[in-house]
Amino acid sequence: MSASDKTLASASPASGNLALLAAIVVFAAITPTILMTAPAVAAQLAAQWQLSPARVGDLFSVELGAMSLATLPAFHWLKRVDWRHAALLAGLLFIAANLASALAGSYPLLLALRFCSALAGGSLMILCLSSAASTATPSRVYGLWVMGQLVVGAVGLALLPALFERFGLAACYLLLAGLMGLALPLSRAFPSGSPPAEARASTGAVHSRLRVGLGILAVLTFYISLSGVWTFIGAIAEGAGIGAGASGEVLAVATLMGIAGAACASFIGNRLPRDLMLLGGYLAMAAAILLLIGQPPLARFALAALLFKFTWTFALPFILACLADLDRSGRLMNASNLVIGGGLAIGPALAGRLIEGSGGFLPLLPIAAGLAALSLLLALACRPR
Repeated sequence: MSASDKTLASASPASGNLALLAAIVVFAAITPTILMTAPAVAAQLAAQWQLSPARVGDLFSVELGAMSLATLPAFHWLKRVDWRHAALLAGLLFIAANLASALAGSYPLLLALRFCSALAGGSLMILCLSSAASTATPSRVYGLWVMGQLVVGAVGLALLPALFERFGLAACYLLLAGLMGLALPLSRAFPSGSPPAEARASTGAVHSRLRVGLGILAVLTFYISLSGVWTFIGAIAEGAGIGAGASGEVLAVATLMGIAGAACASFIGNRLPRDLMLLGGYLAMAAAILLLIGQPPLARFALAALLFKFTWTFALPFILACLADLDRSGRLMNASNLVIGGGLAIGPALAGRLIEGSGGFLPLLPIAAGLAALSLLLALACRPR
């Protein structure tokens, strides 16, 4: 077996390397926990630290921004550093920043420490994205990756309020440090680096810049569409006269549907044509968005929310797998980390201005459905033929 074959084999869960699969899923689940449990953490920050909504928002913006900005230095070190050493170093920085966050006594210090934690977490996320791109079935791995994040988020939202009541905000940061400490031995499961150039070429990894650009735009428009709708879905329920309790219960069940969507994508993997999976996922997502138009009664709102969350997490692994097909080296997946952050930032800002300008949700929802349709066309166009 050649060196390139060994690299690809060691990076593939299908070859029996379950340790790599575990590393990808576990690290990708732990690093964005603060963002996945944002409602509980934000409420505790406001209550315990007496922070204004603006300051709470700034703290989460720093977390999201630092995770996205981790992309920029990664362009330099991805080709030069052993990925196992990078994972270990990033994990240790994540632990140190979270331990220090638990002891922080001022807002500026906490802000700086959360930046460091998210930068380390973003670096680990890039390693997970890049390693998954080199596996035999990226769509299956990305499905497990998304499912792991949703499970950790759901468990965190269930457990954190009780932990906060007893131990305060420090409980969250200490828990993150502890989980990362337990996961740290898995850093040895990452490949030493991206597959050699000849291995990437043999798997069809060299494609035109046009296809790469189309793939990046597909991810960007997907995240602008979904984040714009999801940010204001509670307001849509309120505007339709649905009580906060009822809409909250619907959105809690929607999280479970998100887990189911990612699980289905992971199970399907390469068993069915990817174009068909993309088409079905996107069309169902657009239908879910359009179901929210008007003032939906509770039953229609529930159907729309559950379908939206299911299709979001069902389609995402297949979209990321399209990018992985274009570049097995990890550089494109590194860039996607920045694009995802950009989409998550642009979507709510654009949606908020559309709502303010119109005084309602009518312009937002058709535009979001249109962006989903555009993302589908871009994803299909970037596929190698």
